[in-house]
Amino acid sequence: MSESDDRVGASPAPTGPLSRIDYSERIPNNVGLAGDRRLQRALEGWQPKFLDWWRTLGPSIPTHDVYLRTAVAVGRDGWAHFDRVPMEQYRWGIFLAERDPDRTIHFGRHKGEPAWQEVPGEYRADLLRLFVGQGDTEPASVEQQRHLGMTAPSLYDMRNLFQVNVEEGRHLWAMVYLLHAYFGRDGREEAEQLLKRNSGDLDSPRILGAFNEETTDWLSFFMFTYFTDRDGKYQLGTLKESGFDPLARTCTFMLKEEAHHMFVGTTGVGRTVERTAQLIREHGTDDLWRYGGIPLAVIQKYLNFQYSVSLDLFGSETSSNAANYYAAGLKGRWMETRRKDDHVLTDDTTQVPAVVDGRITTRTVPMLTALNLDLRNEYADDCATGIKRWNRELEKTGVEQRLYLPHEGFNRKVGVFARHHLSPDGRLIDEAEWNRQVDEWLPTADDRAQVAGLMRPQHEPGVFAGWIAPPGVGINDLPVEYDYVRF
Repeated sequence: MSESDDRVGASPAPTGPLSRIDYSERIPNNVGLAGDRRLQRALEGWQPKFLDWWRTLGPSIPTHDVYLRTAVAVGRDGWAHFDRVPMEQYRWGIFLAERDPDRTIHFGRHKGEPAWQEVPGEYRADLLRLFVGQGDTEPASVEQQRHLGMTAPSLYDMRNLFQVNVEEGRHLWAMVYLLHAYFGRDGREEAEQLLKRNSGDLDSPRILGAFNEETTDWLSFFMFTYFTDRDGKYQLGTLKESGFDPLARTCTFMLKEEAHHMFVGTTGVGRTVERTAQLIREHGTDDLWRYGGIPLAVIQKYLNFQYSVSLDLFGSETSSNAANYYAAGLKGRWMETRRKDDHVLTDDTTQVPAVVDGRITTRTVPMLTALNLDLRNEYADDCATGIKRWNRELEKTGVEQRLYLPHEGFNRKVGVFARHHLSPDGRLIDEAEWNRQVDEWLPTADDRAQVAGLMRPQHEPGVFAGWIAPPGVGINDLPVEYDYVRF
């Protein structure tokens, strides 16, 4: 396909409400940044530090240009434009969804009041903590995925990796804008720290454990984008309900971009399973290393690991902080407005898991304190849909084995199960049995080395590594064989 192909860069003409993004500015934005010179100067002072971080800890493989999606508007239609962009010239910016002047707070003690356009003084510290926690995750995944381009299984996959990376970088900009705009010196200092903490750094690691884990190979990356980015979807979904309107509008737009990250994970694992199933059918065994494939048992181990560390991101099953955030109107529930209750919850109770006298049971707690579990349950149900999809591929190929989600208590470091050992099927076991069987349940160093050994880069258009199946369709109606990345 020639460079002049008219599908490159094409996107539908917008028909819905728009908030256009001004790319003539040094920092592209749709927040009227030019009207606040003090804020503009502060962000322009942070920008070189961000670019230095990107050059140092962003994608390490040099490229000429990449076929990327860039936001041009935040309305229902036309919010993204596809074109070739040199990575070093990508324009990160600040984009908020349209403001609804009639928006009210939907939950908590302030239910029914107009949404806040400024930070309420009594909630300043809590909002700052929420911004820093969310903001710290965005650059972390870029750091974790820094070297993956070197072993990309195709140009299609490399392009998807880079799309995830640049959007995580933009999500960092979204949080940094809020910190600078609404939190003064404290916000500026926290914005500096977001670039000083680094994933896996012994002295200054990222705040949450899952974001300090190594992304050692592309199967890890696909599991991360399926499970851990899905946690991001649910966290952003609760912040989208916030009574602080700038945060709600920021997260509303971020969720548009987050959908692609989960698509990468869903289809990436699915294509890996598809290729594994083909090889099992062809050779009659799951011992696929000699045939250049990843055994289904190892895919299950990777799944067990990423799901369990992602569950930890939701925190403890009961949390006074979660209760306080909800009551204050700062952080709602997933799909808050669709819930059929009073959205105050002061009289509601629910059941949470407990381990008592060597058995798993439940106990009754106030609903307000169990909001972390409520969100985690929504997430777990969503995760199960991908498992069904992958298992349909196994069934279609005639493979008897099936993938599954491990028990919520398996391999947990946070919450009620953190002090106990559970098998993937939910049996309480002692430490000796855990030590005997853990290598059957979680990736071993040898498993990871074997997977890494398959990560041979394929940088020719339309060529795919032998351990993964090609996708059914390309990006933005382009062929799978398109040269999505040029060197």
